[in-house]
Amino acid sequence: MARLEIFWSFRSPYSYLAVDRICAISERYALEAQFRPVRPLALREPDFFEKGRSQFLPYLFKDVPREAARLGVAFAPPNPDPVVMDMATGKVAPDQPLMTRLMALGVAAAEHGAGLAFAKAVSRRIWTGAPWSDDTALGAACSEAGVEIGALGGWARAHPDNVRKIIDANEAAQLKHHWGVPLMVLDGEPFFGQDRIAALIWRLDALELARPSG
Repeated sequence: MARLEIFWSFRSPYSYLAVDRICAISERYALEAQFRPVRPLALREPDFFEKGRSQFLPYLFKDVPREAARLGVAFAPPNPDPVVMDMATGKVAPDQPLMTRLMALGVAAAEHGAGLAFAKAVSRRIWTGAPWSDDTALGAACSEAGVEIGALGGWARAHPDNVRKIIDANEAAQLKHHWGVPLMVLDGEPFFGQDRIAALIWRLDALELARPSG
């Protein structure tokens, strides 16, 4: 069976914009979809925004709402930001409690076979402006994904070394192809960005991987 690796960041608005289409792909085509969460670029490269080009964030703030409108996807800035960071200077705080928890839950969800469903449910909350980080909101997202927040949290607390090793392995595998997200890798062939989903579908159709209808 074909294998589709999905490299994902909970802080990436482009990952959020892609999630419905990625979920549809996983249902429509005969493939093994593997959800592989990675830390945001701000944590993988803490000085990226400090030394980066000044045009990066202003363009992002214009492009993401535009793409959301084009795709008909609800969008609002996160409340709170999953990453503790000074947006004026680009400096990232050393302590990242929200992202640490999100990554642990994401890894646990993937280990329970619900990684992509969890990403979809959580990102819908993060990127629509509503409070998302308390137990009630995260618990509701887990329930929507078919898992229980207590079970995911318990697994993550019981397997901290596994969580770290899985994240490290995901990030190392991602960098073999690209540094950005969302990154979809179909049997070793990379498709980077939510604007390459059409190319991924074209490839899946060329390989005749669509599930039989009915």
